[in-house]
Amino acid sequence: MGSRIGNVIYSSGISTADPETGERPDDLDKQAENMFKNMAKFMELAGGTVDDIIFVMLLLKDRGVRDHVDKAWLETFPDADSRPARHALQTELGGGAQMQALITAVVA
Repeated sequence: MGSRIGNVIYSSGISTADPETGERPDDLDKQAENMFKNMAKFMELAGGTVDDIIFVMLLLKDRGVRDHVDKAWLETFPDADSRPARHALQTELGGGAQMQALITAVVA
């Protein structure tokens, strides 16, 4: 879920559930990987790609999961010169999630 105003796209919380099964794995690397896969799918449905993302808000249940997120972050955004801005907050998350993302994107 999200919203679009003109060429600006805002997401609701992007899940760590497996995009094919809907199940949330216990493995934190897999949760992070799924979150970025879901982010890419969200952008595809909105008519863009992850290259159109300008800001990512990461919600982390525990700061210790940051290393897992960083690994998937670098795989998704390998070019240091074109990565979106990001900010991380520690907060409670439901349903066994250890992380969640909110994004802002601008599409052509």
